[in-house]
Amino acid sequence: MCLAIPAKVVEKLENSMLKVRVGNGPTLLTASEMLLPEPSKVGDYLIVHAGFAMKKLDPKEAEESLAALREFATALERDGQL
Repeated sequence: MCLAIPAKVVEKLENSMLKVRVGNGPTLLTASEMLLPEPSKVGDYLIVHAGFAMKKLDPKEAEESLAALREFATALERDGQL
């Protein structure tokens, strides 16, 4: 199962590559923005899958998704499933 977790652009690299932070944690990934219709900027939220930025998200939408995922993880942890 794949989850689309918002990733925030923290650095623009060479050749249409980005450094992104997944969720609010310490995980950093490198992703290509070559599939996006327009270049992204540092601070943008994206959906990244298999190393490619697939879609730019509205910041409010990204924060709502992250809050829902945190709530879900908290419930799993509380129930001993995480």
